Amino acid sequence: MPALILVSGQYADFLLDEFGRYRRDYDLHTVASAAEAEELAREIRAQGGDVALFVAESVLPDAHVLEAFGRWRAVVPTARRVVAAHWSRFLTDADALRAGLAKGKFDAYLLMPRGVRDEEFHTAVTELLSDWGSTVAAPEVETVRIVSPVSDALTLSIRDFLDRMGMPNGVHHPDSPVGREILADHAGAASYPVVQAMSRTPVSVSSVHDVAIMIYGQPDDIDVDTIVDLAIVGAGPAGLAAAVYGASEGLTTVIVESEAVGGQAGTSSMIRNYLGFPRGISGMRLAQRARNQAIRFGARFFTGWPVTALVPGSDGAPHVLRTDGGEIRARAVVVATGVAYRKLRVPGVDALTGLGVYYGSAMTAARETEGYGVVVVGGGNSAGQAAIHLARYAASVTILIRRPDLAETMSRYLIGEIDYNPRITVLPCSEVVDGGGDGRLEWLDVRDTTTGEVRRREARGLFLLLGAAPHCDWLPESVVRDDNGFVLTGRDVPRERWLDGLPPGNLATTEPGVFAAGDIRAGSMKRVAAASGEGASVVPLVHAWVESVR
Repeated sequence: MPALILVSGQYADFLLDEFGRYRRDYDLHTVASAAEAEELAREIRAQGGDVALFVAESVLPDAHVLEAFGRWRAVVPTARRVVAAHWSRFLTDADALRAGLAKGKFDAYLLMPRGVRDEEFHTAVTELLSDWGSTVAAPEVETVRIVSPVSDALTLSIRDFLDRMGMPNGVHHPDSPVGREILADHAGAASYPVVQAMSRTPVSVSSVHDVAIMIYGQPDDIDVDTIVDLAIVGAGPAGLAAAVYGASEGLTTVIVESEAVGGQAGTSSMIRNYLGFPRGISGMRLAQRARNQAIRFGARFFTGWPVTALVPGSDGAPHVLRTDGGEIRARAVVVATGVAYRKLRVPGVDALTGLGVYYGSAMTAARETEGYGVVVVGGGNSAGQAAIHLARYAASVTILIRRPDLAETMSRYLIGEIDYNPRITVLPCSEVVDGGGDGRLEWLDVRDTTTGEVRRREARGLFLLLGAAPHCDWLPESVVRDDNGFVLTGRDVPRERWLDGLPPGNLATTEPGVFAAGDIRAGSMKRVAAASGEGASVVPLVHAWVESVR
């Protein structure tokens, strides 16, 4: 079982009693000093165990608590770290430690429980343990089991999709006991990978789309045989917010998502500046909570189906969304497809996509980098979040940017965490010009953009988070876009497309009854909270339109 290490010179027995509720699932240990905690953590690791959480009193007898966290982090980078301050010191120590919390030196500053059933305290603890369990620990129960003899690009892509959907999964070799058990139920000759989802019959798959169909339905399962009020294309933050507010306001609502719910934000290992989550929340958990919230209000999700065309309605007829799985007729459409990361377009690197080269943070691939050096290309918040997450596993993380520094493109809190983390370095004025390896990425050539000098460096992982490319080629020409392909709305629409001298509504496009929200919209802020706000704000416009055409 993973360990919880409770560190206190004075209140160790009290903390042990409070943490008794975790005894069934975790090994509880108490120590009196930073040195004892470090030694114990080394022993646990040497024996093949793991440490999920350090809980330390705000004042330790032999070291400053922030120094102690740094030492423990060097031993177990993946462990979560909590200060549990005694109520007699809670306010006085808070000011001194607040800067360390902002820099990511620890994860939460809590008041020791003052009585029984302090659920506020334990909510914080269980959230951190849940985050640790979803990103570090092997799942106790696998919702989806994969059989594959090799960890190839397809297998990794499937796992990444499942992780983003919040589905515990595992990979098993064909010769393992679990692998043989699954293959025994597989009809015919197996081509790998073989996937068994939720104890159903195992199936050989050739794409992530096959897995999505397997879990969420066959092609004829998009069976919306009525005209819905609102169809949302894309289940990122904007689409999810529109789904929650639309369905809760009584609109019949359908959401179509081509990949995993959460979109680009769903790949973020930890979003720390989203309103209402002081300890942060992973993109996956935020997306799954929003999905469940929308379903509670009656929204319907169809996952794994890219929309191939939008046929606008006219004279009161509904709009039609076409997919390979069926058609959806809707009075109003919200385009919330978001953006994809731009391709690097370096042939030697692109050829290794999925084999050490990844677009996005690739949370699953992070586990494969333990002990190696990796490179993150990009200077935005997503790149910063990815680097911090990767630093829990990789021996070193290099953030590679073309600009002189991160200040113009990244939030200050992330820059502070990166500056503090000894495993992360920033390489400015640089770009990747080549890469290669024997079957997977092993090296990169990096050019200094100021001198032109090219240097080769070892790299077992390259994570590309290169700005935004819109995904809306399926839209008709009547929906006007800017030169970069982003959808124009409101006053950004060219004046010649205004009606009676008036621009479309703030989030309305040039096609009546079609709206845009989130990153796909020209001029959007490219932040999770901003996208969520636009998804909520579009619903009154949709409501007014639906009432006008009913």
